[in-house]
Amino acid sequence: MMTDAQQRKAAKEFAAYWKDKGYEKGESQAFWLSLLRDVYGVEHPEQFVSFEEQVHLDHTSFIDAYIPGTKVMIEQKGLGKDLNKPIKQSDGTLLLPFQQAKRYITELPVSQHPRWVVTCNFGEFYVYDMERPGGEPEKIKLSDLEKEYYRLSFLVDTGNIHLQREMEVSIAAGEIVGLLYDAFLKQYVDPTSEDTLKSLNVLCVRLVFCLYAEDAGIFGRREMFHDYLASFDTENMRRALIELFEVLDTKPKERDPYLIPKLAEFPYVNGGLFEDEKIEIPLFTDEIRDLLLNKASADFDWSEISPTIFGAVFESTLNPETRRSGGMHYTSIENIHKVIDPLFLDDLKKEFEEIKRLQVTRTKTSKLRDFQKRLASLTFLDPACGSGNFLTETYLSLRRLENDILRILSGGQMTFATEEVNPIQVQISQFYGIEINDFAVTVAKTALWIAESQMMKETEDILLMQLDFLPLSTNASIVEGNALRLDWEKVVPKNELDYIMGNPPFVGFTFMTDEQKADMLEVFPKNKNLDLVCGWFKRASDFIKHTKIECGLVSTNSITQGETVAALWQYIDFKLNFAYRSFVWDSESISKAHVHCVILGFADFDKKDKWLYQGNRQLAVNNINAYLADAPNIIVKSRNKPICDVPKMVYGNKPADGGNLIIEDADYEDFVSKCPESEKYIKPLTGAREYLHGEKRWCLWLKDVSPAEIKRCPNIAERVEKCRQSRLASKAAGIRKFADTPTLFAQITQPEGKPYIIIPRVSSERRRYVPIGFLGGDTKVTDLVQIVPDATVYEFGILISNVHMAWMRTVCGRMKSDYRYLKDVVYNNFPWCDISKEQRTKIEKAGQAILDARALYPDSSLADLYDDTFMPPELRKAHQENDRAVMQAYGMSVKNTTESSCVAELMRLYQEKIKA
Repeated sequence: MMTDAQQRKAAKEFAAYWKDKGYEKGESQAFWLSLLRDVYGVEHPEQFVSFEEQVHLDHTSFIDAYIPGTKVMIEQKGLGKDLNKPIKQSDGTLLLPFQQAKRYITELPVSQHPRWVVTCNFGEFYVYDMERPGGEPEKIKLSDLEKEYYRLSFLVDTGNIHLQREMEVSIAAGEIVGLLYDAFLKQYVDPTSEDTLKSLNVLCVRLVFCLYAEDAGIFGRREMFHDYLASFDTENMRRALIELFEVLDTKPKERDPYLIPKLAEFPYVNGGLFEDEKIEIPLFTDEIRDLLLNKASADFDWSEISPTIFGAVFESTLNPETRRSGGMHYTSIENIHKVIDPLFLDDLKKEFEEIKRLQVTRTKTSKLRDFQKRLASLTFLDPACGSGNFLTETYLSLRRLENDILRILSGGQMTFATEEVNPIQVQISQFYGIEINDFAVTVAKTALWIAESQMMKETEDILLMQLDFLPLSTNASIVEGNALRLDWEKVVPKNELDYIMGNPPFVGFTFMTDEQKADMLEVFPKNKNLDLVCGWFKRASDFIKHTKIECGLVSTNSITQGETVAALWQYIDFKLNFAYRSFVWDSESISKAHVHCVILGFADFDKKDKWLYQGNRQLAVNNINAYLADAPNIIVKSRNKPICDVPKMVYGNKPADGGNLIIEDADYEDFVSKCPESEKYIKPLTGAREYLHGEKRWCLWLKDVSPAEIKRCPNIAERVEKCRQSRLASKAAGIRKFADTPTLFAQITQPEGKPYIIIPRVSSERRRYVPIGFLGGDTKVTDLVQIVPDATVYEFGILISNVHMAWMRTVCGRMKSDYRYLKDVVYNNFPWCDISKEQRTKIEKAGQAILDARALYPDSSLADLYDDTFMPPELRKAHQENDRAVMQAYGMSVKNTTESSCVAELMRLYQEKIKA
């Protein structure tokens, strides 16, 4: 493996050689083969990357390069080609290189869809993360490769094989625990009682520790636990296990001197795991005996498990709720590192690398010893630690660093340690946690002990010496309690704490228990609508005041979007020093629960370097605000009127009719046939889905229709009566009052006969533009859209522009990851610019060109037209012209303005508008 210094040197030489070179057809393969071999150390790059693979569109095309192992697609262009400009294709369409690659993707099997798309012109690399295909690319210049080579490391990062093995073993171990759990549970007298379940959980924890201890050599020899139990028949195994637990909790000097040898040879464990807790152990069966001796012991090696993963898998396996849902939820190690790396680990690794480069041996040795002491001085708190995966992975990371230090200091042989001096200084006693579930507390402690054992074995291999793991001499301080009510200072004094980290529970306000709502009222006495996760941010914000403690917490993305920003951020006061913008936090569970999350790194002080992460991109920024934008610290509050002199936006009409005033398209002909006269009372009805996908729906529009006319159509009268009954039966008093007017929608906001701009309230994030448009006044809308009744094509041009879309993406709410356009937050706060007559005319012309381009494809829905892969060239060009016109009106550089800089400018304008 190449060192950092070697890679930097190789990257510098590669960049120097390829400077001002690059012919697309003749030199692409040589360029990429050299990059993979010389800079990233791929021994046989010709076996690692494929070139010119065919893809069949309406004609045969060729993918320039594809790396199957890392799922990277490469679209190569010649030197000097602008990667931001569309290029004419063989079928006459104009596509950006990225769009060209996306078109290829649609023709590939799903299993071959790339995670990354790289477009390159020999002088610059554009990297697109396909988890966010509509996002900005990460840009790396060839000239900067010497210092930024690490940003292309995903090209060769096939994943750590050892980590994959640990993950597989850990999940398999969880499945074994589940089998044991089920088999034991059937043997209890009362399988449903709380005492039974608690006893069974403790029993499983103890068994897992014994199974791990015999495979890891902690008990003294392998198969020790297995051989002891195997010497008893089924009928006597229960008593044998009870006696073993007693021995493991008794110091050798205090044991019965007449113990049988197979019991006496077991060591004293300590740590409270086998304390004389009155747990109920049921009778064994032949099935349990076979499971324990064969499947769990003889046929399985527990020493390979990852304590980080297994702790969570273990807990969820034995948690009734997760067992019912298919369980096995755990946070991936990759996602844990998204928090701990920028919080502290990156800086520690950087410091270690700097020490390693020192040439003077004496100075280097002194610095390494000081660095080891510093690692041992750091203190960590996870105030929602669950099964301890954040604490465990942090402990492992620090111990790996410490072992690297010991490896350098020892030179492969023990030169400075004695039997009285333990060379290991990093201890699990540096780690503190708060967890409300008593069983999770036990699992967290056990996971840390297993991690301690594994790292001690690594240290033994480095120093060529024997270290005693048992009896357990250190303990993690995992406190059972409610973190929203507990005094954190009593868990760990703030003047001793360095870092707070973790993944607090995600529970929306609607789904909170009464107890959780009461907890939140303790934290936020004046606000009842915040999600549970917000409580941890408020408690952390208060705790770190006037300290140097740094925090890294995960949250659902809702706390940085829409109305929640104003609701939450008035209560918290800290400086954001790094953040991950919205991404899918995969629980790595069987049920694969996907949650859209952000990570906030904060403290009571500003750090010199601030970082924003989006996908694989790491951006150096000047400031990070509540919307995770590099922009001023402003809060966009919900308001019912626009801050600028523009037409008012209103919600669509609210039916609240139980579906009785709405006619589905499939029922239309049958409805009219029963009373042909009813046709004149039926109007087209559009919500977000109908508008975006071109679907038809209808409604009874009975405004100003007399009772006599209604009664002439019995099918209409029947619908009206059902609407009345539906409203009367509603639990909401606000709906029941509309039972008095069952002929009408509950709320009618749409002016009669006026055309209007229509905006879906929810739209896919995969679209670069929310497909805003115009509809005629005869089409009625539901409250799943918003409308601007008095708007012109000028307002349309502004709203459909990339400038407005950048603002929308920043401050809107989200439904999962889809845009949730909130008029009171997005539209009413949007800062419109002062504009000349000439600029207005230009925008009007550009806006009309978008409408005209859409009209060329009457058979395509807006969802089809705004699929970025298939967007017609005329429509794409029209949008590009409109974007230019609007950006110029705002005084923005068309060539140099990024979405981030656009948002920063809009927020500056917003501040001016609200101060005026």
